[in-house]
Amino acid sequence: MSLCFSFLIVPAFASYVLIPMDAESQKEHLKAYGITYWTLNQQQKVKWLLNYRGGAFLLPDTEALQKECMIRGVSFEVLSDAKTEAILAEIESPSQNMEAIVLEKAPKIAVYTPDGSVPWDDAVTMVLEYAEIPYTKIYDREVLADELVLYDWLHLHHEDFTGQYGKFYGSYRATSWYIEEKKQAEALATELGYDKVSQEKLAVATKISDYVIGGGFMFAMCSATDSFDIALSATGVDICEPMFDGDASDANYQTKISYDRTFAFTDFTLVKNPQQYEFSSIDTTPFRRVPADTDYFSLKEFSAKWDPVPTMLCQNHTALVKGFMGQTTAYNPEEIKANVLVLGENKANGEARYIHGVKGKGFFTFYGGHDPEDYQHRVGDPKTELKLHPTSPGYRLILNNILFPAAKKKKQKT
Repeated sequence: MSLCFSFLIVPAFASYVLIPMDAESQKEHLKAYGITYWTLNQQQKVKWLLNYRGGAFLLPDTEALQKECMIRGVSFEVLSDAKTEAILAEIESPSQNMEAIVLEKAPKIAVYTPDGSVPWDDAVTMVLEYAEIPYTKIYDREVLADELVLYDWLHLHHEDFTGQYGKFYGSYRATSWYIEEKKQAEALATELGYDKVSQEKLAVATKISDYVIGGGFMFAMCSATDSFDIALSATGVDICEPMFDGDASDANYQTKISYDRTFAFTDFTLVKNPQQYEFSSIDTTPFRRVPADTDYFSLKEFSAKWDPVPTMLCQNHTALVKGFMGQTTAYNPEEIKANVLVLGENKANGEARYIHGVKGKGFFTFYGGHDPEDYQHRVGDPKTELKLHPTSPGYRLILNNILFPAAKKKKQKT
């Protein structure tokens, strides 16, 4: 029985609680991650059962845990020792593409986001709030003050690290919010000792790069993904037009950028036109011809026992995820580095949607699009109400990444 009141008819001395994550048994997939995080915060270990019932969680049974599940509406089952041993034996069998991964501690989470931003500006912040997972907001001052070392996991809010103010110039340069945000960014750069916003943002991107190389985990969505790599590629090169930084860009700057420092992308072409709402050829948005009602991407299947990292990141109750757009919607697979894994793709449209890689001692995941439950989010649109989407497969991918740093690391075989 998988209902939250099932504990009322099960002996209190049972040893484990199973939180199923398949489509049939779980009614609050997103909050289930919050329960798992809450358990880790109680200094208790959790087993993540990869590919078993949608990526179920096995937790030590306590009265407090059962009450917390009931409060949050998370479906669960109470298991005897014998039942638990049978499940783990099934998972351990070489014939099953399953694995039990131990989660050891609750990761400390930072969200890189500007002052004054509201939770519904960003999908990750929204789902953290909904799942009741604690996080700390940080921005340029904290990053440049080397405070990233305090955190295990960093999310990049949809940021423009190139100093071009999101390439909103063409449509929004006369609006009050654009003028104010530009003024605030320039004031912050000056306060931090930089002549230009692009220089200050590059310094931030470099600190974030160092954080990952040193062993951190970075997750980014939408324009934060490609603008981060573009900024790193343009180290020492002015790619900003006069309306962005007050002087001309370097002549022939495309020939001067370097892909050596980038995380995921290579051989891309920058978009020079300041009127065009696009950074580079990395993003496939301008070329998409996919009707909204048929826009889906598929998650790849990996070996849980041999490749637990990508398997963790792809845990879901469906292998087909509804697509969604953003300033950066998806990635040109021809411009993804060979050592980067494509976790989710729309083969029919020739695009990667969800990618993961290793940089130094750390990890990164890039996820195209703005909001998994808002197909074409526009400036000023109302916020997404996640209580209407408690089983969202697209949001589950975000939460997989949040739990990943809690895992006891195993060497990836491929």
